[in-house]
Amino acid sequence: MRATALLLCALGAAAAPLGAQEFDPGFAPSGSHFGRVGLLEMPNARFRPDGSIETGVAIRRQRSFWFVNFQALPFLETSFRLTDRLNGTLGRGRTTDRAFDIKLQLWTENDWRPALALGFQDLIGTGIYQGEYIVASKRFWSLDATLGMGWGRLATGRELPNPLGEISQRFNVRPRNVGAGGTVAFTSFFRGPHTGVFAGLEWSVPPFETPLGLIEGLRAKLEYSADALRDERGGYPARTTNLRGQAASRLNAGLQWQPNRHLDLGLAFVHGTDLLLRASLRLEPDAPPALPRQPPPPMVPRPAPVGETAPGAPPLPPGWEPSWRRRAATALTAGFGGALQTGTPDDTGAAEENAALAPALFAALREAGFTPIALDIRGEEARLTVSGGRHRTLAQTTARVVRAAQPHLPARVERIRLLWERDGAVVARLVTLREAHEALARGQGSAEEVLAATHLLPALGEPIGSAARLAPPRLAWGIEPRLTLQVGDPQSSVRWQAAVAAGGRVDLGAGLALAGAVQQALAGNLDGGLPSDSLLPRVRSDYARYAREGRTSIPALYAEGMWNLAPDVFGRVTAGYLEPMFAGVSGELLWRPAGRGFAIGLDIAHVVQRAYDGMFGALGYNVTTGHLSLYADLPVWNLYAVLRGGRYLAGDWGGTIELGRRFDSGIEVGGFATFTNVPFRRFGEGSFDKGIYVRVPFDFLGLETRSRASLNIRPVQRDGGQRLAVDNPLWEATREGREAALRRGFRAFAW
Repeated sequence: MRATALLLCALGAAAAPLGAQEFDPGFAPSGSHFGRVGLLEMPNARFRPDGSIETGVAIRRQRSFWFVNFQALPFLETSFRLTDRLNGTLGRGRTTDRAFDIKLQLWTENDWRPALALGFQDLIGTGIYQGEYIVASKRFWSLDATLGMGWGRLATGRELPNPLGEISQRFNVRPRNVGAGGTVAFTSFFRGPHTGVFAGLEWSVPPFETPLGLIEGLRAKLEYSADALRDERGGYPARTTNLRGQAASRLNAGLQWQPNRHLDLGLAFVHGTDLLLRASLRLEPDAPPALPRQPPPPMVPRPAPVGETAPGAPPLPPGWEPSWRRRAATALTAGFGGALQTGTPDDTGAAEENAALAPALFAALREAGFTPIALDIRGEEARLTVSGGRHRTLAQTTARVVRAAQPHLPARVERIRLLWERDGAVVARLVTLREAHEALARGQGSAEEVLAATHLLPALGEPIGSAARLAPPRLAWGIEPRLTLQVGDPQSSVRWQAAVAAGGRVDLGAGLALAGAVQQALAGNLDGGLPSDSLLPRVRSDYARYAREGRTSIPALYAEGMWNLAPDVFGRVTAGYLEPMFAGVSGELLWRPAGRGFAIGLDIAHVVQRAYDGMFGALGYNVTTGHLSLYADLPVWNLYAVLRGGRYLAGDWGGTIELGRRFDSGIEVGGFATFTNVPFRRFGEGSFDKGIYVRVPFDFLGLETRSRASLNIRPVQRDGGQRLAVDNPLWEATREGREAALRRGFRAFAW
């Protein structure tokens, strides 16, 4: 007990000052083999910049760690890890294990005290890696020192008795069960007869010259591990004695190189027997590695106020022309926009003026990537209705529409009223001042001033009247790559399928459309997954059979209607082959006040399960499913929450909690958990449905596109808590039309 007390004192007071210059707040933390910020295998008390995302792999003989790490909040680090490891029960072969870790910052370092953190390893996994720890780190010039105490897996070294056993004997007993995973083992926290001690040093090697150039960002690491095991042979954690998987040494050493702020490479010798390689990529969502953007098209002067007839567009400034990225984006979103129709004539002559101006203006909008819908000029205000576009934010959409229309609008027009449609419904309606955009282009204004000169109105369609418009049908089509990932298969760390899909959408007018796609699988091992052993209707767990029998498939083919039913009230009805596994009829209502931080939705569908070949057949299973949903922006850190309650595809009733964070760059990271009336044992491995997601827009790559990459990770794919996945859920289709989204993305007025 005396040794334990000494260690606790060291953790709390390892802060003997060596001078104010020793603490460098710019010290960049590095990652560990487990994916979290740390030494080699052991954690430290360091944290990455808020919002940082890291993904990578650490490989040694008989074990590989694949991980995703996210600095979810300034004081909270989260890690998901997939381990491909030796089967400790059999002593041969391979198996997989999933783990989720969190680390909480208790306080930060200053001149006199160390940083202190509390962590939970394998929080909701099977228990093989489960452990808790408290750790302190202190920087001394270029040397970072760490000292920690661990429980569970981090106590297999058995150095010290558990100090909490002095409080209650219950802390001396730790449950030793390897279950189906997915639940938090509260009864195991900080329990066990012993604790482990770990310590380490991380040295920031000064830059040095080599024949290949200057080497910077090199770290040397040395640690004493609290985990005495190399593997689980002998039955850990059900057994803790007479194990055959003990490490030959608990002293680990390695080098780690950060050549830039996005890449980590490492080499280490661990357990006294194994060479380990580590590589990872990092992304800071507030400062992604953006490639050079194509400059915005020029804001040419207004046409001379002569004649009030359709002016021709003035020539572009020398040296400006569409880049290959813009030409490629235009080619991939090709289509036709329908025939031009004139509005109803009246005494003002507005219909005739609109008809004269529309051909050139609509052509300019098409060149900018939009589908023009209508033009109506009344006095000093021009009303423009457009659909789609290549831009993610409402601010950039507004700026590009104004610049495209500038040379074609009469000089008297001072206000531009923009109606932005997505798939038939107006998702945003605003009024912006033309002069504010002109001043910004001249360098005499700012994006903040454009925002102040822009007023968002409730989303609603407006009467056509004298407007010139493009009559339907209007066609849009595109080709895109698709990648499906599945983790949790006991035979393979990751199952995947790469495919290419071609799709199209025909707008029939009045909010109605026909849409569909055809998909061809190209490569992957998703079709090799194990057959489902689910006790529930197999609404998702037969994914391998769908991949195997549906290499050429029709993932969606449907008729859809989307409407503005009232100001900021949206409706959707979709009928046909709704998604790769289900066909039927789906309806949805959404109230999304433009100026408020919440929305309420209701969806209901009756569907039948599609045949495995992904064509037109059906299986015998059908179900009515639906949910009441609440969407809310939270007041801190750009967090949002989604709460759902209702009936899921397997017929189970329950609710889903989703918590996410959206950065100004458009990158989103979040997680969800669904609890239904299906008992954990009947649900199967994982106990309940849960997962994390990362969504990364492609526009930071210098492309003009609304497309994004979505990575959804479930520890295991089961059938409970599964929802229908339609192409155009109303919240996703309309969320960029809100005041909060406009203010968050206002800097794009200048792009």
